[in-house]
Amino acid sequence: MFADVSNRGELSNTSLQDEYYAAVDLGSNSFHMVIVRVLAGSVQIVSKNKHKVRLAAGLDDDNLLSQEAIDRGLTCIRSFAEKLQDIPSNNLKIVATATLRLATNANEFIAPAEEILKHKLQVISGEEEARQIFLGVAYTSANRGNTLVIDIGGASTEIIIGRDLQAVHLTSINMGCVTYMENYFPDGELSEDNFNNAYQAAKLALKPFINPFLCFDWEQCLGASGTPQAVTQILVKQGINDAIKLKYLYQLRDTCISQSHVAHLTIDGLPASRQAIFPSGLAILIAIFETLEIKNMQIAGGALREGIIYGMLDNYQKSDRRQQGINQLISKFHIDPTQSKRASLIVRKLCIQMCEQTTVCDYDTQGIASTAAALHEIGLHIGYKSYHEHGAYLLNHVEITGYTSLQRMMVRDLVSMQRLPIDVSTLANYSQDLQIMLISCLRVLRLSIILVGRRKDDAIPEVKLQVEKDHWYLVLPADIKNKYPLIHTELVHECWLQHKAGWKLTLTMQTDLSEGISVVNASV
Repeated sequence: MFADVSNRGELSNTSLQDEYYAAVDLGSNSFHMVIVRVLAGSVQIVSKNKHKVRLAAGLDDDNLLSQEAIDRGLTCIRSFAEKLQDIPSNNLKIVATATLRLATNANEFIAPAEEILKHKLQVISGEEEARQIFLGVAYTSANRGNTLVIDIGGASTEIIIGRDLQAVHLTSINMGCVTYMENYFPDGELSEDNFNNAYQAAKLALKPFINPFLCFDWEQCLGASGTPQAVTQILVKQGINDAIKLKYLYQLRDTCISQSHVAHLTIDGLPASRQAIFPSGLAILIAIFETLEIKNMQIAGGALREGIIYGMLDNYQKSDRRQQGINQLISKFHIDPTQSKRASLIVRKLCIQMCEQTTVCDYDTQGIASTAAALHEIGLHIGYKSYHEHGAYLLNHVEITGYTSLQRMMVRDLVSMQRLPIDVSTLANYSQDLQIMLISCLRVLRLSIILVGRRKDDAIPEVKLQVEKDHWYLVLPADIKNKYPLIHTELVHECWLQHKAGWKLTLTMQTDLSEGISVVNASV
């Protein structure tokens, strides 16, 4: 509930409520409601509700929505109405998507829904839905360069390509996991023919829209909730820390077929709520991967409802979403902001030097490593002993604005390995290319934390990193033993710890770092 402000002069309870916003997404599969509080420049989720309504299952061949489906939806609306009555009308937006776009008798749902909610319900076009989805993705997941976004809904699929907060090209296609389950998997039968029929139908539906998307080069592909989210949950449960790839989708398709019927579908990590529509969504996702030649996909932090919320916040500061997410955690967990920045800057400096000399930086190496550095002390407020483990626990249970679920996992694991002996088994569940990248991030992170150990800007040794294949050389000032004896001792110990982990690290000294690497002494 809201705080008591009755003794605060003219500041009323109504003005406090103005800080709260709500978005309701009446989708074809699920109805969602999210309530947020805008406080000190950040958007905090205070409530989320989701109900599986499967409205699209009530559409017949003539797009007439059944009374049973209408009743299911109105029952959900009544439960939402209780919380929404506390939200100022100007801070509330309710939208409906594909099913109510298609239903010839949509008003039989809309009119009573508006009466229950005491608020206007807007049926948005497919293009507007796609635009709002991209906005939600862009605000919650930092997109690098051109980003391809895929959202598979219950009755429609939105495909968008954009950059930063601007959608460049988008489309909405009438295919979804609920309608495809009804049309291509009669009575829930999971046969090879049924999968192929759904897959071929999706390929055919995609064909008229594909060429413009293939003309763009994108740097990343993000899936917005639904089927991609379910696939990611399965991979994580099965110990695979990786992006979604076609080989995993094929394996899941074969598993579904082997279990013959949706009622018998048992996949470790698959939420029970998605069991009935997972096979149809999977068939659509495979068709999208193949048609758009997608190599890998990560999960976005938000989608339509987040886009609706941010769309209402006209004055919301459109700064770096990642930095906003980091700053929120720095404040929440009492991290020293100066030391956080100090560690992050050193990591970025060493990462740049490393990436100039290696080929391990195809992924967001600098961003992941610097974030781990910025948050490496997140567990300190619990206690110094094992603070790296406390930090990893916290990062496993908090969201970071601007980061995908896979990126959050990588930051968590780097924080867990920042100090003490190195256990490389922590990275065993990542794909080989990500393991190589994370090892490089970890080596840079551990060195950087030692270098900023004095916690003063003018007490950081000037260093350079030289990389020769798998052998790293950290070049230090010749007077480091006299000027920074403790840092030097810790760096020598770190050489030994990295050696035990199977990595080659050598400390070298030189008289003038500006003259290139001229070794006068070396130690391992």
